[in-house]
Amino acid sequence: MLHSLPSPVACMDPINSLDDKSESRLYVGNLDLRISEAALIKMFSPYGKIVAEDFLWHTRGPKRGEPRGYAFVQFSTKEEAVLAKEKMHGKLVCGRPLVVRLASEKYFMEGAESSFGAGGETSKSNFVSGSSAQMSKTAKIAAIKNKLKAMEEENQNSKTKNNGQALR
Repeated sequence: MLHSLPSPVACMDPINSLDDKSESRLYVGNLDLRISEAALIKMFSPYGKIVAEDFLWHTRGPKRGEPRGYAFVQFSTKEEAVLAKEKMHGKLVCGRPLVVRLASEKYFMEGAESSFGAGGETSKSNFVSGSSAQMSKTAKIAAIKNKLKAMEEENQNSKTKNNGQALR
């Protein structure tokens, strides 16, 4: 029986082998809830050919059916995505500045912010998108450890506070 060897691409670190799809995909955040999918496409179409768009909605809870406030826009080339990022990042739409990044950059920036953020709060959106597969296992493990550590510290602080009140 012949065994085929894995392709060299499959053996590479996923961070260093981002394909064209991930490099031409933009994260668009801080969207006003009044922005529709059609309006989003209309805003970004002057910068290139949009091949896909993922507009995220709440699927459960009291906000079910409402927009989450962020989306992903996929261009046909990396150059188009970079141009759109440069032109649209910080642009005021409905009174709010858009946050536009390459989707592959999003997780690393948020991971760094959450590791050093006050109060140990981590961004929940790190684990929401289907693009989280681009985040390395090591980065995911580090993010989970940081979250667990923050939760333990928060739990210990609340126990200390409650014990102090119980002793009085």
